[in-house]
Amino acid sequence: MAELPKATARLSQIERENLPADQQHIFDEIAGSRGAVRGPFAMLLHSPDVAQRIAHTGAYIRFETTLPDDLREVAILTTARFWDCQYEWTAHQRIAEGEAGTRPEAIAAIRDRQAPAGLTPDETIVFNYVSELLNKHRVSDATFKAANDRFGDKATVDLTATAGYYSMIAGTLNAFAVEPDLGTLPV
Repeated sequence: MAELPKATARLSQIERENLPADQQHIFDEIAGSRGAVRGPFAMLLHSPDVAQRIAHTGAYIRFETTLPDDLREVAILTTARFWDCQYEWTAHQRIAEGEAGTRPEAIAAIRDRQAPAGLTPDETIVFNYVSELLNKHRVSDATFKAANDRFGDKATVDLTATAGYYSMIAGTLNAFAVEPDLGTLPV
């Protein structure tokens, strides 16, 4: 099967050899934690120090957070949908459907802007928390209490950081016009 052509971003993708020798370790660290350098990090590496710091935070949010994997992906997909970030949505829909075990009904509800209809109680708490934070720039007392009572202080902080981190990633992807491979169905 022929490979699909790639969409063109506003900046060139940074390759390891494009970086000064004393900063190539940053490329290696990012590739090591994610398997490759692509998407937002291919753009962020135009400022290697920023890329390194963001990658460090992202590694925690993506791989070490206290949120269960399926709920982490609900938070990420809710954020991607808010920002209409096709790249982020496409990447995390695959993760949600695969290794994270997020329910297909939850993914569809967020994609189709029907949520919280179709969500479980825990998914609803995550969706409402992230949606309020992004849409209203605050979280109501009731929504905060629901999240904190259910998940605890640390996971509530992690949930807040997840929405913030993936908002920043969506902003990077959208600003630099980074899209998934051509032929990917839009949401």
